[in-house]
Amino acid sequence: MRKIIIASMAAAAFSLAACSEKTQDAASETATSAADDAAAAGDAAADAAAGAADATAAAADEAADATATAADKAGNAVEGTVNAAGEAVDKAGDNIAEETKKAEANDKK
Repeated sequence: MRKIIIASMAAAAFSLAACSEKTQDAASETATSAADDAAAAGDAAADAAAGAADATAAAADEAADATATAADKAGNAVEGTVNAAGEAVDKAGDNIAEETKKAEANDKK
């Protein structure tokens, strides 16, 4: 009877060892799968960050171009205003000179 009990216990121990090995294998596969998923998520996050950085750089370039264009247009407008003011001053100077000559001519009469 003792031999049967010992044999049953040995069989149970082997069953538990085999079950434990299967559990370890399953746990290892689960851990590997989780690591792969985490790596894929990290890659996706890195790709998204790179895409966002590229989009930000492109938007900054467009904003810089728009600012340069606006500054150029503003410079042209200022230049036009200065030119118009200069022409008005010249015309006013000419008018003053003409009126001064008329006034001097009237004073001589």
